[in-house]
Amino acid sequence: METNLIVEGFKFMALGMGTVFLFLLLMILVMNVMSSFIHRFLPEPVEAATPPPAAPGNKAKVVAAITAAIKHHREG
Repeated sequence: METNLIVEGFKFMALGMGTVFLFLLLMILVMNVMSSFIHRFLPEPVEAATPPPAAPGNKAKVVAAITAAIKHHREG
């Protein structure tokens, strides 16, 4: 009985690639299910809004610091 090695090679290649493809599909499905589970039952806590760092009282200091930094950059 004569076996065609090329046909056998393609059979094994198709079997291996099919196995990897099915594994990757299963992994993507499981990751999507886990993601939806986590987002549904373990939501991220909502943080309170923080005021902007440059409050109106600090504008003069911020402008002075920026001006000094620009002057230092241009000189050096």
